[in-house]
Amino acid sequence: MGLCVVVVLEDRSQLNRLRDQLSQLSPAPKELVAVGAGETSMDAIEQLNPAIARRNRQQGMVRWLMPFGFFAGLMFSLITNLHTFAFAGSIGEPLIGGLLGMGSGWMGSYAAAASVSSETDDRVRSLRNRIDEGNWLLLLESASGEEIPWILIQQARPKAVVRLTES
Repeated sequence: MGLCVVVVLEDRSQLNRLRDQLSQLSPAPKELVAVGAGETSMDAIEQLNPAIARRNRQQGMVRWLMPFGFFAGLMFSLITNLHTFAFAGSIGEPLIGGLLGMGSGWMGSYAAAASVSSETDDRVRSLRNRIDEGNWLLLLESASGEEIPWILIQQARPKAVVRLTES
C-alpha cells in the first residue's frame, strides 16, 4: 500500500478540476475518490470509516482468539479437578470446556477490537467536520513505490491536506 492522503477543497469546481488532472497522470493514482454532497459518502470508504476498520480488526483477531480459547478451555477442564459438566462424561466434559473457551475467544475479539482506537480516528473526525462545514474531500492513494503529485495538489490551493496512511 502506498501513501494515502485526503485533500480538503472549498468548492466542487476545484474538486472536479483536481480529480480530472490527477486521473490523466501516467501512472494514475491507485485510488481517487471524491467525497461530499452528491459524491461518495464517507461511510462507504474504508479508509474514512472507523466502523469498517474496527470490523476488520475483529475479524482478524477472531482467527487466533477462538482456537486459543478452545485449547485454553480444554486444558483448563483437563488440569483441574472440577467436574462442572460431569454429565457429559470424561470426553465430553473437556470438549464442553473447550467450546466455552472458544465462545469466550469470540466475545473477546469484539471487546478487544472495540477497545483499540485507530491512530487515524482523530484525523477522520476532523475530516468529517470539514464535510459538515460544506467542504469537499478528495481521497488519493498512490500505488506502492509511486509518489503523490504534490505540485498539482498545491496548485489546486487546498484548505488542508491530511495524511492518513503511509507504508
